[in-house]
Amino acid sequence: MANSAELTVDGKTYSFPTLEGTEHEKAFDISNLRDQTGYVTLDRGYKNTGATKSAITFLDGELGILQYRGYSIEDLAAKASFLEVAYLLIYGELPTQEEFTTFETAIRRHTLVNEDMRKIFDGFPVKAHPMGVLASLVSAMSAFYPDLESGKDDDVDRHIIRLLAKLPTIATWSYKRALGHPINYPKNTLDYIPNFLNMMFSLPVEDYKVDPVVAEALNVLLILHADHEQNCSTSTVRLVGSSQANIYSSISAGISALWGPLHGGANQEVIEMLEDIKADGGDVSKYVEMAKNAKTTGFRLFGFGHRVYKNFDPRAKIIKKAADDVLAKLGVNDPILEIAKGLEEAALHDEYFVSRKLYPNVDFYSGIIYRALGIPTNMFTVMFAIGRLPGWIAQWKEMRETKEPIGRPRQIYTGSTLREFVPLEKR
Repeated sequence: MANSAELTVDGKTYSFPTLEGTEHEKAFDISNLRDQTGYVTLDRGYKNTGATKSAITFLDGELGILQYRGYSIEDLAAKASFLEVAYLLIYGELPTQEEFTTFETAIRRHTLVNEDMRKIFDGFPVKAHPMGVLASLVSAMSAFYPDLESGKDDDVDRHIIRLLAKLPTIATWSYKRALGHPINYPKNTLDYIPNFLNMMFSLPVEDYKVDPVVAEALNVLLILHADHEQNCSTSTVRLVGSSQANIYSSISAGISALWGPLHGGANQEVIEMLEDIKADGGDVSKYVEMAKNAKTTGFRLFGFGHRVYKNFDPRAKIIKKAADDVLAKLGVNDPILEIAKGLEEAALHDEYFVSRKLYPNVDFYSGIIYRALGIPTNMFTVMFAIGRLPGWIAQWKEMRETKEPIGRPRQIYTGSTLREFVPLEKR
């Protein structure tokens, strides 16, 4: 017999079932709380609320565990390609060779974007933020595919392929335009990540050769960002999708949520912090001491610690090596990156940071890698979106297949009570 929890309120006792996930996460099922008691819960930011059941990603912040479909993030980052992980997240299992070939080939055949989309893109100001452009163009994709509302599984798969194939192409447009360069069309002879790098960095006047160290670092970084349980943008995708909004509208909403500086903008804040330190003379020890005395100095170190991980961010351990490899291979001489190394050293060995578990997180190292690759800070969140796309798709697909009801959070009303209307001439 299942366990239950009892709640006593207004002199009455109510019983609510408990449940346990496959990784022993425990929950009270309060789905009928309001119907039975007349009460709702108040949980600002949903920090203690499980809004859904999901079989996609398991995260344990206390133990520093991250798993996609039961596979550890360490194994996937070391052994898989980003598209393998995308397939795993979306369809539930790692692909066979035949399945992967079919999946990858389909993506290669859909990398071109309808030229009419370029007309929409050309209407944006040159200085438009790339995330605003990306969210708008992904939403606009729903207008280009009249089969969108059929609901057939093969049509859904086709839309999934289109998103995975076209998002990197669209993402490069803003970057090239900001430089005054012509945009590059995809080359379907190249694999997924080399194709993206070629669209980003090749020029018509010279050949571009993809560095395998850079491609592998980006492969790892995208895998680490591919999903992260019910975060702000993922919850947004599911909430919008619960209204039966189409996949493009739902993903566009997720992109907009990711754009917020408290979510996807963290790695950009890392670089901006490093630039501020450089502008002030580059004295790392000064800022380490300021961080230790944050209550009086008001200075906060970005890229250290994590809202969910109470021990360490498992992704940071993986991406640190990728960052070291990229910096060593490229031989980048950048004072900003030297400051980053100084802060990293302090955080890993200074007792103040170690005792508080303020280790460098994935945002710290991803910003360093993007900086080393020459990607401007306003494109960092776009890179995050490319990585997170498979997770958003998987979450949207799961929500659709399990026929979740439309999301409708409650509130505690704190406004005025009933008032008498006063005509305009008497106010």
